Amino acid sequence: MKQQSLIYGIIGLVIGVILTGFVMGSQKNNTPDQSNSMMTHESTTPGDHKSMSMEEMIEDLKGRSGEDFDKAFLVAMIAHHTDALTMAKDAEQNSTREEIKNLSGEIIKAQTAEIDQMRQWQKEWGY
Repeated sequence: MKQQSLIYGIIGLVIGVILTGFVMGSQKNNTPDQSNSMMTHESTTPGDHKSMSMEEMIEDLKGRSGEDFDKAFLVAMIAHHTDALTMAKDAEQNSTREEIKNLSGEIIKAQTAEIDQMRQWQKEWGY
């Protein structure tokens, strides 16, 4: 139960960071039609997002709405979760702490399921 609570806490923290960045960024003096050239790919192929930081992904969402926002959000979140899987797999192999290895296993399970769900939505919604 503690591990599940920890997982939900981490997921909540990640979402909070994303939303905080989105809200804080929207308070800057940016125009909605500002160029979003950093994230022009429409694919979720591993590696496509490697040139973008989390801050750049958040920045890319600013000024978007509707289907455009939904599509970009899914691409960014899949990229973000893919990076989390890489980190968790590394932790499972390299950490000396059983707690970190256990947490990593939970992250892998949870975020793999979330990636699968988001990819299913992309397929269903024609993204």
